[in-house]
Amino acid sequence: MAAYEFIDHTFDVVVVGAGGSGLRAALGAAEAGLKTACITKVFPTRSHTVAAQGGISASLGNMSEDDWRWHMYDTVKGSDWLGDQDAIEYLVRNAPAAVYELEHWGVPFSRTPEGKIYQRAFGGMTRNYGEAPIQRTCAAADRTGHAMLHTMYGQALKHQVNFFIEYFTLDLIMEGGRCVGLTAWKLDDGTLHRFRAQTVILATGGYGRAYFSCTGAHACTGDGNGMVLRAGLPLQDMEFVQFHPTGIYGAGCLITEGARGEGGYLTNSEGERFMERYAPSAKDLASRDVVSRAMTIEIREGRGVGPKKDHIFLHLDHLDPKILQQRLPGISETAKIFAGVDVTKEPIPIVPTVHYNMGGIPTNFYGEVVTRAGDNPDSVVPGLMAVGEAACVSVHGANRLGSNSLIDLVVFGRAAGLRVAEVLKPDAPQPELKPAQTEAHLARFDRFRYAAGNRTTASLRMEMQVTMHEDAAVFRTGETLKSGVARLEKVRQGMASIETFDRGMIWNTDLVETLELDNLVAQAIVTVSGALNREESRGAHAREDFSARNDETWMKHTLAWYDGGTGKVTIDYRPVHAYTMTKDIEYIKPKARVY
Repeated sequence: MAAYEFIDHTFDVVVVGAGGSGLRAALGAAEAGLKTACITKVFPTRSHTVAAQGGISASLGNMSEDDWRWHMYDTVKGSDWLGDQDAIEYLVRNAPAAVYELEHWGVPFSRTPEGKIYQRAFGGMTRNYGEAPIQRTCAAADRTGHAMLHTMYGQALKHQVNFFIEYFTLDLIMEGGRCVGLTAWKLDDGTLHRFRAQTVILATGGYGRAYFSCTGAHACTGDGNGMVLRAGLPLQDMEFVQFHPTGIYGAGCLITEGARGEGGYLTNSEGERFMERYAPSAKDLASRDVVSRAMTIEIREGRGVGPKKDHIFLHLDHLDPKILQQRLPGISETAKIFAGVDVTKEPIPIVPTVHYNMGGIPTNFYGEVVTRAGDNPDSVVPGLMAVGEAACVSVHGANRLGSNSLIDLVVFGRAAGLRVAEVLKPDAPQPELKPAQTEAHLARFDRFRYAAGNRTTASLRMEMQVTMHEDAAVFRTGETLKSGVARLEKVRQGMASIETFDRGMIWNTDLVETLELDNLVAQAIVTVSGALNREESRGAHAREDFSARNDETWMKHTLAWYDGGTGKVTIDYRPVHAYTMTKDIEYIKPKARVY
């Protein structure tokens, strides 16, 4: 093994990831007087939150009467009753304050004529417990995530968060079941670093790049999830992968649900607005899993559009061009660039595309990572927290409602900041790090750096992505999932024969992509294994051989541990929290989801 030396750092809190949740958590910790670092492999304003388009949900009631209880009902229903209702209550009750906080920091929200924050309709958001659609999603045109990310980055700098930019985090440093820090590789000069911390907060986003077509950035490789699996901890509910109905056909770029919130609608080859058959009340504003499956059925039954009849049309051409320019300028531009479409005159070709991971690192609503330890399914892992798409709180359960992602980021990023402020003391003494704690990190790094097999990273990545696309798609069966398990095992074995061409330490993107692939393969394997194990259909997980939701057997969270050496996945369970946070609201009992 090559000789490596670490440069050591000590902080009270180390946040990994500078997207919306990471910045909000780092900001909260710094505000509390804790010495805070934020490590990110891309420049903060290039984090994937910058691409979030449609908006952020909160029951402000600016367009009509609204109530946080209605928002809670919609979120529980959208989750197909797999969401933890204590966490969901925490989310929706704190949502308005979190949005007003963003407004006061300077997020340039679109405005009503009266000067209030403009809110648009989004799928699954209703008034009076499902009576009719409601405008609940606060928007900054169709660039809401962009506005939020830039604003919070400015606030984090103001509060003296220490940024370590373009560092690739390698692994968590664990001692006696406690997280005491992490290791990282600085890409621009090739140095290796150890970060000692009282608490590490993982905010590394989703792993959409496990799939062939996704709306996520190429950096969305779930690095925090991979580190958690290697640390011997489980991931939760990884079988629930959301397909966004409106990805641009052939490109995968996202067309926000806000397009339908402003009046857009879908048609098939017969010009029929087919969502009226699948969701008579909500129609085109049904939840994403419902719309994605409806589109897939239309295509399967021969009513798709185009020469191959393999996609659907999204119409905005009936809307006033002034409205499109004011409220959907980015979408109009994206459609022109990636589909060659003038949205004022012709429809956009779209197809369901992987968009969001409901599963991730299990946490409570403080952001603390939890695991099953003996009879305790909510045992807290000391020193480790997770927020954002990397985490599974679980407020989204089996299916996330559109615009609940951005509010998840800031509410639980804020919750994590409040929690570390409560339990940590600034500059408290920390144990010295020992070389033995990081030997496995260096061995893995060295193995991939000098890998000299006969398989390229690109070929193995494509094999994994095509497998996920074909065998763990919108509709699944036991047969396809068993095929996926077998095909991914070949990919895992292929990692032992991988070849990296660049042996350098400075800007070695070949090695970066190989380390990312290692993270992705582990997550792909636990995703398909969890999907094969869950013999029901719920939310985004649709089994054609088990088409009904089965609350009696499957009203529980999947926990999956992964042994990278053998490829073995071990599955256990945590109960869904069938209780609320306060006495203000009763537990919402499961029933059929009708749109």
